[in-house]
Amino acid sequence: MLIGILETGRPAEALKERGSYPELFERLLGAEAKDFQFRSFAAIDGEVPTDPHACDAWLVTGSRHGVYEQLPWMLATEELLRKAVAAKVPVIGICFGHQLLAQALGGKVVKSDKGWGFGLHDYQLKDGPTANLTLPALHQDQVVEVPEGGRVLGGSDFCPNAVIAYGDTALSFQGHPEFDIPWMRAAADTRMKGIAPEPVLAEAHRSFDTKGSDSPVVAQWIVQFLRDKAKGRQRAAE
Repeated sequence: MLIGILETGRPAEALKERGSYPELFERLLGAEAKDFQFRSFAAIDGEVPTDPHACDAWLVTGSRHGVYEQLPWMLATEELLRKAVAAKVPVIGICFGHQLLAQALGGKVVKSDKGWGFGLHDYQLKDGPTANLTLPALHQDQVVEVPEGGRVLGGSDFCPNAVIAYGDTALSFQGHPEFDIPWMRAAADTRMKGIAPEPVLAEAHRSFDTKGSDSPVVAQWIVQFLRDKAKGRQRAAE
């Protein structure tokens, strides 16, 4: 299976040595699916395919940008996502990708008045591989209106729409399964220093010391989701 990774953001300078966002996803998913292949597209630089069948599935990364900025490359990526969902080509959205997918399909995303979500956050799942999920979070924006056809699978008081499924074709997460705890600690000490309020940083550090991440669970979930979709398409073609 060829996974097209749409690179919509890049790490801060202090975090670049830990890998690009596509590299982080290749490590995460490749550890669970040795047969997966990956191709990266620098969507943030305008490299956005127009054919949804150019890859077997699409994954949209995180970004510093807000989807409401409506930059040309964002509009092109939204169009690709709409085409992919209409063509039943699976899509995975992470953080910014979670938000862009929702907006592309008719939802609403805003800069939340709840402020920064940073650290290891707990989400309660209505449907999924487990009842509770703990994932790294790093965002201000949130999906506040879920598109028609979207189903909220999980969330929290801080972020109610944190996991959304769109039929059996698309699945998205507000959290960051690709970030490990050392990455998050480094982000707290560099990129987020002086940006997030001190109480938010302090709570994030407490979460790093007391919680574990369920990133492997999400990686397995994503891989199984993509495999199930591939099997369904194969059966339909027979």
